[in-house]
Amino acid sequence: MGDERTNKINEKLLKPYDPKETEGRIYKLWEESGYFNPDKLPERNGQSFTIALPPPNVTGALHIGHALNATIQDILIRQKRMRGYKTLWIPGTDHAGIATQNVVEKDLKKQGISRHSLGKEKFLEKVWEWKEKYGNIILDQLKKIGSSCDWSRTRFTMDEKYGEAVKAAFLHYHKKGWIYQGERVINWCPRCQTSLSDLEIEYLEQQSKLYFIKYPIKQSHLEAKLPSGSLASKFVVVATTRPETMLGDTAVAVNPNDERYKNLIGQIVVLPITNREIPIIADESVDKDFGAGTVKVTPAHSLADAEIAERRKLPSIVIISQYGKMTAEAGKEFEGLSAKDAREKAAEKLQQLNLIEKIEGYPNRISVCYRCNTAIEPRPSIQWFLKMDELVKKAVGVVQKGEIKFNDKRWEKIYLDWLSNIKDWCISRQIWWGHKIPIDGVDDVLDTWFSSALWPFAALGWPASVKTAAGKPESTGDLKEFYPTQVLSTDRGIINLWVTRMIFSGLEIMNEKPFSDIIIHPTVMAKDGRRMSKSLGTGIDPLVLIDKYGADATRFGLIYQMMGGQDIKFDESHLLAGKKFANKLWNISRFVITRNGISKKIQTSNLSKEDKEIYEKLEQVVKSVTENVDNYNFGRALHIIYDFVWHDFADKYIEYSKTKNSEERGNVLSSILASALKLLHPFMPFITEEIWSMISADSSGNKMLIIEKWPKI
Repeated sequence: MGDERTNKINEKLLKPYDPKETEGRIYKLWEESGYFNPDKLPERNGQSFTIALPPPNVTGALHIGHALNATIQDILIRQKRMRGYKTLWIPGTDHAGIATQNVVEKDLKKQGISRHSLGKEKFLEKVWEWKEKYGNIILDQLKKIGSSCDWSRTRFTMDEKYGEAVKAAFLHYHKKGWIYQGERVINWCPRCQTSLSDLEIEYLEQQSKLYFIKYPIKQSHLEAKLPSGSLASKFVVVATTRPETMLGDTAVAVNPNDERYKNLIGQIVVLPITNREIPIIADESVDKDFGAGTVKVTPAHSLADAEIAERRKLPSIVIISQYGKMTAEAGKEFEGLSAKDAREKAAEKLQQLNLIEKIEGYPNRISVCYRCNTAIEPRPSIQWFLKMDELVKKAVGVVQKGEIKFNDKRWEKIYLDWLSNIKDWCISRQIWWGHKIPIDGVDDVLDTWFSSALWPFAALGWPASVKTAAGKPESTGDLKEFYPTQVLSTDRGIINLWVTRMIFSGLEIMNEKPFSDIIIHPTVMAKDGRRMSKSLGTGIDPLVLIDKYGADATRFGLIYQMMGGQDIKFDESHLLAGKKFANKLWNISRFVITRNGISKKIQTSNLSKEDKEIYEKLEQVVKSVTENVDNYNFGRALHIIYDFVWHDFADKYIEYSKTKNSEERGNVLSSILASALKLLHPFMPFITEEIWSMISADSSGNKMLIIEKWPKI
């Protein structure tokens, strides 16, 4: 090395490693190099490798799950880049229709403004203003963790070009007759004033009351010889947590195999409060062990009851409005009340009539909107639906044949089980922010997941195509080169919401699977096993961790805990271990570089027994790490590198080398360090790139580690 450069490097190495000083500077060098862009990568092997970043909501901020998933994807991209692939990691954000509209509405409410007072056009202008101000925050935060996405290809699901893809997909389905309009009971959010799919509701545990209500049985006129309208002294008892909905009952159902009620099937009960006569029917869906073994059937306000009503040809009575208020059909004394107030009034009325047998405490799961936490009110509504029959066949077949593989078989079962019970997809939403359904006179927008289902190919420019001589469309540009993508890494919570829909969308529209492998990463839980949540006080901001330990140590701490379990009980001590490991690597590098200079080539002559042993160990480590990364066992790969660097290299070989001053020892030290840096780079990219920048005799000709070749197996 030149004396001046050597002195500067030695001076830097003598100081403790400082991630705050290093990481921002290194990331800027990467961006300036252009190597995140596959078109600017040198010496490629002719193969492409593509990952589409699961697009975070524009309302989002980086949380610990994002940090883990981004690290997983970055490990894959960086390793494949070093192995000569033309790598593309496509970033972008999702417009998140309901969530974004909700956030902007809350912001306006603070100013005393509602979206309705603004009007649709002005409100959408406000949403776009909000998006431009806040919408890319999470992408900037992903850079802090080291994500090497090609930011020049950043996509947004409401961009004009992406909108063309959404319209094209809708028309594709519509022309096949798979999109239709119909009325059925759907999940309705009274606050957001929109329909929601089954997958867009969440469940809150709460202590409720279970009311056991006595429905008087009307005796047969022939058997009891009673005058018309007389009530028998017998009752059928029905258990419910929502007595207010009985005002819309059109039947009581029992299981046909329940001996207790076989003789009552076909009888009539008089509905309390309303005095309407409704039948006792048989349906196998009734759980004999729940409550009294009977079910009140309210077809207009229960998805399950609506299915019973469809099978048994029962009428439907709407007693709760779209605003969550009781309608005139509920009766004058209930009309206009909230569902909660009507529940209390109905219970009071039943008590007065002596028609409540008992009331028990009951731990209940109530369904709420996944964006605003308002209690869901199932109700009949005219919506747009996508037929799922043919799409399900494609989605099932490609997984059963092994053409798309989950990293863990248990997720495959969840995927297939859901598809086996799937209903037609309600794709319309009654909000303002989103992709308008492309049919004249329709004001609804499409479900956000309809557009995000197109992500693997729409983000690559679909429907950009040209016509061949045969008149068939041929993909061009990025779509031709990078579709299908190779790997999807995501959270288990959106297997059905997103993964499934991407699969059938890709198979149907592109006639090719969107990816081959699916990594369902662990969910990061609090140390005590509770879910991470700001509201519960268990949430951890990864940016705070990065500031405290550095991005490399944060990445290390997350991946080191990823050892095959379904959950990670987050332990900050592993991040501290990552920081200590970074310091250890820095000290190792100081010893090797300041004492021996650097040689990246494996020494093959004049080797001692110890030299041969460390090379043999390195060969085993390279093979094992490569295999584990290829099999998505990232934690295991990192454990192997950690043990090799700290114990085999530092504790054993370096200590041995201190007693041997030959040139050969120096060359071995240098070449082992170079290989270790390469192996570690995908996991801890900042410190490895910083050290690598010091190990060239000629700095002007030094390649960056980000594009160095992966150690040979």
